[in-house]
Amino acid sequence: MTYPNSNVGLPLAEHVPDRPAGVSVVIPTLNEADRLPDCLASVAWADEVIVVDGGSTDATTDIARRFGARVLVVTGATIGRQKNAAIEVATHPWILSLDADERVTPELQESIEAAVRDPARTAYRVHLRNHYLGARYERGAWGRDYHVRLFPKTSRWTTDRVHERLDMQVPVANLSGRLDHESYRDLAHQMDKCVRYGAWGAADMQEKGSTVTLRHLLLHPLWRFVKTYLVQGMWREGMRGFLFCSTYAWGAFAKYALLWDAQRKTRSL
Repeated sequence: MTYPNSNVGLPLAEHVPDRPAGVSVVIPTLNEADRLPDCLASVAWADEVIVVDGGSTDATTDIARRFGARVLVVTGATIGRQKNAAIEVATHPWILSLDADERVTPELQESIEAAVRDPARTAYRVHLRNHYLGARYERGAWGRDYHVRLFPKTSRWTTDRVHERLDMQVPVANLSGRLDHESYRDLAHQMDKCVRYGAWGAADMQEKGSTVTLRHLLLHPLWRFVKTYLVQGMWREGMRGFLFCSTYAWGAFAKYALLWDAQRKTRSL
């Protein structure tokens, strides 16, 4: 989906004159030149946008500056640490956390504006509308995909390498409107991401002292496939559903295989 002003290079604050006060948008990036423009265009109404970059070698940071975003370069850190670095320098009391592959819809924008004008809760969940290989996914876990994305500046993310989360114990409400999300450019990108996230997950587990057995390698990927394909009904999506579930299961195998290999290397030292 292409959003208005996606090719406009004016500062973000100049796109929409009547914007709500108090919202800083935080976007971690790494080589997202192809997807970042639409993301930035969808938050042209915000008071401030901070792109925190992990060391891109493409035009990501140039595009961010062209759109009027503030750019921080934080290399060698987890995504959680990237986000926290941006939150530290944010100048507004509310944080909207996005990824470069996400787009704020007009309905969600209106809901955010209403929330920060009259905040009833401490944080707000957003319902993601996921897209996969050219089609919308509304079944399974992806159809019930809610994440806390709007929260006070006092909150921080955990620093896990995979699936960082907000470290807070507060009431949470849901926002109306959807957040468009397309996690994978294509199937090759999904496979590459599975290996990368598998390596990160293995590193997290190794730091926690976890071990791997043949049971992990056999049963965890199998159950992940059965759960998503059969229990959650991804089989209804045809070939896309089969490809998604197979690759998702392979990601679990990659994590435990990489953990086993890391432990093997440690034992041989």
